[in-house]
Amino acid sequence: MSADTPPAPNRLQWMALLSLLMPVFLGSLDQSIANMALPAIGAALQSTPAESVWVVHAYQLAVVALLLPLAALGDRWGARKVFLLGMVLFNLAALASACATQLEWLAFFRAIQGVGAAGVMSVNLALIQGIFPPEKLGRGAGINALIVGLGYSLGPTVASLLLAVLPWPWLFGLQAPLGMLGFFWAWRYLPRNEPAKTDVPYDPVLALLSAVCFASLVFTLSAVAQQKGLAVVLAALGLMLGSGGWLLLRQRGHAAPVLPVDLMRRPLFSLSVFTSLSAFTTQGLAFVALPFFFQQQLDRPPVETGVLMSVWALVVALMAPVAGALSDRYPPAILGGAGLGMLSLGMFGLGVSGAEVPFGVMALCMALCGVGFGLFQSPNLRAIMASAPAHRASGASGMVALARLTGQATGAALVALSFNLFGPLGAGHAVMLGALTAGLGAVLSMARLRAR
Repeated sequence: MSADTPPAPNRLQWMALLSLLMPVFLGSLDQSIANMALPAIGAALQSTPAESVWVVHAYQLAVVALLLPLAALGDRWGARKVFLLGMVLFNLAALASACATQLEWLAFFRAIQGVGAAGVMSVNLALIQGIFPPEKLGRGAGINALIVGLGYSLGPTVASLLLAVLPWPWLFGLQAPLGMLGFFWAWRYLPRNEPAKTDVPYDPVLALLSAVCFASLVFTLSAVAQQKGLAVVLAALGLMLGSGGWLLLRQRGHAAPVLPVDLMRRPLFSLSVFTSLSAFTTQGLAFVALPFFFQQQLDRPPVETGVLMSVWALVVALMAPVAGALSDRYPPAILGGAGLGMLSLGMFGLGVSGAEVPFGVMALCMALCGVGFGLFQSPNLRAIMASAPAHRASGASGMVALARLTGQATGAALVALSFNLFGPLGAGHAVMLGALTAGLGAVLSMARLRAR
């Protein structure tokens, strides 16, 4: 080994990383299995499909609302404490969700579980940054992306297998013992010697304003997409703008703001965040629209649709560690630009496909999308975390998760809007819109070559 070759991570570093990634995997798995369980939950609790959706919406709103407040708390308390507290809430709420006998209580416990998930997701990259040295950060980010991808891709399969032999409460009940095992493992192996945190007092009013702002943002997107009444849309928009404006005024001059405007003033950081927002908007468009596109517009059977959707997820998971290693050697701007360019081409190829296009060609387009998204994700994570100072690592980690979830929510809302505007052909228009948002992300990524 030459003198300038960075040392390989030791056993304790790998054990710390594994203890960190178990709850990340459970959180990703939970989001996808809940979607599959909605019909069974609705039938068992005698609720309509629209009412059952609140099982998912309550979780998503809680996560989006609390990501930044908990990330700011991580900069104050330490990322390890916030992570472990999030695990405790996630596991207890999973057990409570399994015991719920009414939809209202289930939605409430799912919201608490979302609070726990926000605690885990808001600081997990900050903890990875503390485990790995800077020259190996890309590898750690790549493994994190691999685990997230595996959770999302395995969720529907796991849910289908469990629901075939067990009632729906087991989907949540089985998470609790696994989660508690992960908690004790994390308690044992996560580093305790975190760097000194800022001594600036935590402002609960800032946290509340941030939560209201981003929760109302997601609700506004949903209201527009579902073409709710003008009064509802304007009320939600007014709440978002009012709370957001008050948030910016109150945190002006704050040493550790909840909404990290100090980080967003860094061109490399802000461009990387907006690149991530564009990419995950594309992912949200694709994952919601493509099943309808394949089955309704191209008349593909459900089995072929499932295989095609799995191709994207599996290729992303396989590409994640490869891209992470590449990001330690090559500029994330080029890797991200090339990856999102491939994603745009793959989405365009799918969008122009007709019923006569062979299955293999569509599978290749899905694989191209997976390669492109996988090539973008890990280098972009590395760019965001490396462009933030060490004492703001939790804030940067929170912005990573916020960009991902906001992008996915925006993509889903755009699919609903496409259906409302174009009827049965809305799925195809949403896929083409995904090609445009991926292309925009490629441009934003390449712009980082000139950012400092």
